[in-house]
Amino acid sequence: MASQGRPRRSTERAWLVTAPLALLAVVFSTCIALVTDHPFGKWPLAFVFFVVMAGISFAVLNVYVRRQSVGVTLTEVPLIVALYFLPPLSVVLIYTLSVLIWSASHRFGAAKLWFNVAKAAAATSLASLVLLALPPLRGVGPGTWGSLFLAVCVVTLVSLVSVVGVHVLLQGWQAGRDALRSMPTALLTAAINVAIGLLVLIALKTTWWSALLLAALFSGLVLVYRSYSQFFRQHRTLAGMYELTRLLASGTERSLADILLDRVRALMQAEYATLWLPAQGRHPEVLLTARVDTPGLLDLAPTPASLRQQVHKKGRTLSIGRWLGGDPALRQAAGEERVKDAIVVPLRSGQAVIGTLEVTNRLSDIGHFAPGDIPVFETVAAHAAVALENSRLVDRLRHDADHDALTGLPNRRRLTSSVAEAVKIRAPGEVVALLLFDVDRLRQVNESLGHAAGDKVLMEVAERLRSCAPSSALVGRAGGDEFLVTLRLESTEAALELAAQLREQIRDEMVFDALTLDVDTVVGVAVHPDHGSDAVALLQRVDLAATAAKSVPGSVQLYSPALESRSLRRLGLAGDLQRALDEGELEVYFQPKVTLRDRRLVGVECLARWEHPAHGSVAPDDFVAVAEHTGQLGRLTEFVLRESLRRSRDWSHGEQPLSVAVNLAARTLTDQHFPALVRDLLAEYGVPPQRLTLEVTEAGVLDGTERPIPTLRSLRDLGVRLSVDDFGTGNSSLAQLRRLPVHEVKVDRSFVQGMATDPGDLAIVNAVVTLSQQFGLAVVAEGVESELTLELLQDIGCEIGQGFLFSRPLPYERLEAWFGAQVDPETVVAGELPRLRVVP
Repeated sequence: MASQGRPRRSTERAWLVTAPLALLAVVFSTCIALVTDHPFGKWPLAFVFFVVMAGISFAVLNVYVRRQSVGVTLTEVPLIVALYFLPPLSVVLIYTLSVLIWSASHRFGAAKLWFNVAKAAAATSLASLVLLALPPLRGVGPGTWGSLFLAVCVVTLVSLVSVVGVHVLLQGWQAGRDALRSMPTALLTAAINVAIGLLVLIALKTTWWSALLLAALFSGLVLVYRSYSQFFRQHRTLAGMYELTRLLASGTERSLADILLDRVRALMQAEYATLWLPAQGRHPEVLLTARVDTPGLLDLAPTPASLRQQVHKKGRTLSIGRWLGGDPALRQAAGEERVKDAIVVPLRSGQAVIGTLEVTNRLSDIGHFAPGDIPVFETVAAHAAVALENSRLVDRLRHDADHDALTGLPNRRRLTSSVAEAVKIRAPGEVVALLLFDVDRLRQVNESLGHAAGDKVLMEVAERLRSCAPSSALVGRAGGDEFLVTLRLESTEAALELAAQLREQIRDEMVFDALTLDVDTVVGVAVHPDHGSDAVALLQRVDLAATAAKSVPGSVQLYSPALESRSLRRLGLAGDLQRALDEGELEVYFQPKVTLRDRRLVGVECLARWEHPAHGSVAPDDFVAVAEHTGQLGRLTEFVLRESLRRSRDWSHGEQPLSVAVNLAARTLTDQHFPALVRDLLAEYGVPPQRLTLEVTEAGVLDGTERPIPTLRSLRDLGVRLSVDDFGTGNSSLAQLRRLPVHEVKVDRSFVQGMATDPGDLAIVNAVVTLSQQFGLAVVAEGVESELTLELLQDIGCEIGQGFLFSRPLPYERLEAWFGAQVDPETVVAGELPRLRVVP
């Protein structure tokens, strides 16, 4: 953000151009007087031309170049006639006087006024001198046309060169180049005016009575021009309003304030546009200003603070300026800040005023805001207020999604993200410590005194932790009766010492009416890098430590590998997995995927299951992890693919073609031979590639490297559909998915199952569905377990779901029975998807 604009050079430097122009005007005029017998004369006619020239100079079409303006007028028309009928110095005199009157009427400063006068005198004197050097004007034939056109071109070129010189002096070379770009337009305008002037000259040369007809024609043209100008302004305003509204509603990487202030300043042709939002809740005060010719936004405003305070208090628009009037005291205060005019409009949210939007100083020294600008600006402010309120609403939803509703502390999702960020930074001599506080006997409080009392205990523990923890620590609620404190410390011993200190500091009596409770906690401790390299592992292990602390004297337990019996079990499964693959002990289960709107069966997800002879059912996470570490992942993946494609082929032969989805481990995407395996299996079983979906977890497809990309592209080129599984559990965003060749996003079941009770989960699912559809991605909701959840998913536009509401994962024989019980046989038509008859 810019704190100050580029310093402006003093306008007094314009005298460096004005003085040479004045000297040239004197030299050229002297030369004219020396070579001409009668340089002055015809004063009655000169006075008539002076009146016409002075009057016509007020019809100005302004082309704005930064803060200055280039005026395009019709003065070439009377100049053409004057150069023909009047002596040269008379032309110089009346043209210069008309420019002087025009500049004085607009109250220009001395520097600009005398610059305009010197420029006019130098330009017309040089044009007259050039005209004297050419053959004498005889009649109104082509020779006269060429001479007069050349003279007017001299006037135009001298004026443009002078303006460019002043811009270079005051604004720099860039401003000079911008002004120079107007030269073709100025020359074209001059040529058109010369043609009109020559027609007027021919008419007047024929008869002076034609002046009456020309006056009538000019009056009509003035009326037409005014109507056209009004129409053009209205069109430009409507176009600007449309563009502003479109940009405010569209997703863009630029901030809302950047878009709003930049467009408002351009739309209103103002030097400054300012947004002010007073402090509200957790939102700090905002004061940002866009200024013409200044990159970025300023954190200051030219308008007096009292003006916006009045608007905020009274809730109505206030304006000051030449055509706007306003309180004299405010106008005086604004004048001291070099504010010539301003409009300040309240931003409303319902009946409340949430801030102000203001524009200051209509661009150019001759421009001022008019009463007609106020309704336009109020309309802009209404759109801006809606956009700002929506932005704050989205921010509030994001805050709610990352914070616990009861305590206001960061929730587990936010804690996971923060820990993940912390472990990315390796700091020598430091560890990232996780301290998990588990509130003791909370269940007894809920059962004895009710959940309201339990909530008070949790809020009190949260407040005590927040006040006792070091300022560098992040305190959050990990869930239920668990609170997590994470921070950087110098060693594991320091983490244990801090855990014990905090536990003692938050131990105290808590009074509920006449009942006094002792608040106690147990603490689990884990540190990075000793106990894990990522957030998920660290949180899992600190949870194990906290569980162990409940049965260990001292109530503070450091994680150790001995606590993780599950890892030992995985180690014992390593040898058994190979035997299970050899002897066919693994089985593939199928879970239906159903369209939510009309409940048609679109496919099944294929899930590997293992019933161990000794250990019973083995969790997929366990044996997949074992397969990865023992080099058997390829065999496991091929087994599931073969079984899935075989069943898809059988269903297709049975006039019931269904798509199959197979989960892939992240490591599979690093195997450059895997796409060839998929191609061969599709050809072997005769299954169209679009009927196969390969699902990869969010962490696997967005691991921060480019390693998965080549494999994903090869699979996409085969025609296979690609899906991102468990989306939302990592730290990635949908914007990152746009660069990946995927077709589908599966919303993690943790968000779907919480939709009905957690507004944060509902907001996240809604955002994923909306943005995915805009990016052309299909969305599948996992974990649909109730009709209420299904209805909410339908309302936000989610198309496909899977979950216990439709069916649990089933072995093939039970799936066939499920088909018979759930699929309406009348809907099993070739080319159509079967519809479910009953939803269990």
